[in-house]
Order: sequence, then structure tokens, then C-alpha cells
Amino acid sequence: MKRRDFLKKAGVGAAAVAATAVNAPAVRAAKTYNWKMVTTWPPKLPVLQDGCERLAKRIGELSDGRIKIQVFAAGELVPALESFQAVSDGTVEVGSGAAYYWAGKEPATQWFSAVPFGMNGQGMSAWFYGGDGLKLWEETYAPFNLIPRPGGSTGVQMGGWFNKKIDTINDFKGLKMRIPGLGGKVLAKAGGTVVLLPGGEIFTSLERGVIDATEWVGPLHDLRLGLYQAAKYYYYPGWHEPGTYLEYFFNKKAYESLPKDLQHIVDAACTETEHWVLAQFDALNGQALQTLINDKKAQLIQFPDQVMADLKKLSDEVVAEEAAKTPMATKVNESFKNFQKVVGTWGSVSEKAYYDIIQPKFPLKG
Repeated sequence: MKRRDFLKKAGVGAAAVAATAVNAPAVRAAKTYNWKMVTTWPPKLPVLQDGCERLAKRIGELSDGRIKIQVFAAGELVPALESFQAVSDGTVEVGSGAAYYWAGKEPATQWFSAVPFGMNGQGMSAWFYGGDGLKLWEETYAPFNLIPRPGGSTGVQMGGWFNKKIDTINDFKGLKMRIPGLGGKVLAKAGGTVVLLPGGEIFTSLERGVIDATEWVGPLHDLRLGLYQAAKYYYYPGWHEPGTYLEYFFNKKAYESLPKDLQHIVDAACTETEHWVLAQFDALNGQALQTLINDKKAQLIQFPDQVMADLKKLSDEVVAEEAAKTPMATKVNESFKNFQKVVGTWGSVSEKAYYDIIQPKFPLKG
């Protein structure tokens, strides 16, 4: 009797286990995506290249290893200024740079990086997320099979390093300067010669006289590149790049091949890194500026007011000319101008008014 009961119970248990096994969902191994990322930045460049390494690491962590990204600095896999094309072609899946580098492909790209006398980093962020800036950016990059994501702002940049003083607008005539984007076109209109160089070539070109002046980013990177050893005068403010935004861009096919949850992870990691980038610049530029002034004896000079007024006039002309080149540039410029009016009015009675009270004007002025 006991034996029959045992066999009966065992049979029921075996059947239950078998039924469970039959009805259980199939367990599939999660697919792993192995991507490559190319950048326009020199190896180990603080914040810029570091931010790309950080982004790759965070995507790997947040995806639990389902997306693995190997990062290559400028020249390690493709030349710096070929990053856009490499991602567009699908040779690699991700790139990082500044949108104004690609003006030759579509003039509208310049507005997503920096516009002379335009918005600062906070205003640019507001345009991307509170206006239609990001939507227009995606529309601009769509013909190139790319999906852009904001990569953080450098904040207001410095005016650059010069081997002669700039007392009037005429001092730009004949000047050979490394300066990209719309700012470079303003310099050209002022009579200068624009030379576009990646970061890794700036110091040598300035030291050897290939260029007479250069802008790069700000005190943190200028100190790192040793530009104070190759030029005498350090000018401010960065009228040409008042809130330069960086970018991450993804091959459209690669991005859209990801499951939705991984797309959200990529976007979230980009946004996280975007905020990290600006925080790093704000935290580190002040200390580096003090080092340049006190230890490296850099001659810090403010552009004369009349020079700034003349540059502003030329800038208005350049922006209008560039905006007229393509329908996309016209569309983006109109959005940018209208949004700047809104945030500018608010900024004048909030940020500017407040800082004018709490922060005395820097005493060094040329």
C-alpha cells in the first residue's frame, strides 16, 4: 500500500515537473553589441576625450555589458576630421566631435556647436531640450545616416592666444589663425586667414609660425597644451564660441538595431555625460586660469570694446550669409535667433544682473 502511494505521488510530481518544463518560456542569451567609437580629440585630453571614455564605460555598465564600445582617439583608427564620414558610412558606430567641423557637408551643422555672439551653454541646452534645437539637429543629420546627441558644453571659451596685440579690427588683417566654424568666417571677413587644425597639431603650428594665433577651448586645455609657451597674449572673452556644444553621433542603422531599452540606455548615458562635461569645465577652468596668470605669467587681455563691436557687426553679416546657403541652414538659424531673444531677455534680468553685483570685474584689461 505504501509502495503504491509513493509511486502515485512520484508520478504526479514528475508530471508536474514535466508540465512546468514544457510551459516555461525559452531562455535566450542576451545579444551583445560590440561597437567602435572614433573621436576628434587627442588621446587622454581632459574632459573631451575623457568624456568619450566615460560615456563608453557608462553605456557598458547600464546595459549590463550588452553594449561594449571601444574608443579610439583622433588618428588611432581614422584621422580626426574624418570621424563624421566614418560613422556615416557605417565603418564605425559612434563618433564624437563638434558639429561646426562638418560645415562643408551642411552649413546648418554650425548652429548646433557655436554661433558668434550667440547663446551660452545654458541657453544652448534650453534650445535643445526646451525648444526645437535637438529636433532640428536630428533633421539636419538624417541625410547622413546619423543620429546626434548633445555631448556637453565647454562654457564660454577664451578669445585665444596671439603673438601680436589686437588693438583695432585692422589687426586681424593678414593674421593666420586656427579658428573653426562661424567664428573662422568672421575672422576671414576681417581680413585674416583661417587654418583648421585638430587639437593635436595646434602647439607645433603656433610654435613654428605656421599660424600667428589660435583659439582652442579655455584655461584647462590651454595650460595642458602649453600654448603659453608659444604665444604672448591671452585674450578674452570667446566671442566666437560663447557656449560651444560638443556632440556624440551614432550610425542610424546601428542605433536603430538596438532594442528600445538599449536605445534608452544610450540616450540616458549621453545626457549624464553631457552634464558631467560642463561641470568639469566649470570646476577646473578657474584653477587653470590662476595657474596661467600667476605661475606661467600669461598676459591676460580683454578685447577692446570697439573691436568687439566691429566683430559683432561682421558676425551678423556672416551668420546671414551662411543661413542663406541651404534651406536647412535658414530654418535652423530662424529657430536659433528666435530662441536667443527669449532666453537673452530673461538672462539680462537674472544671471547677468546677479553676477554684475557679486563678481567684480576682472582688473586686467588691454
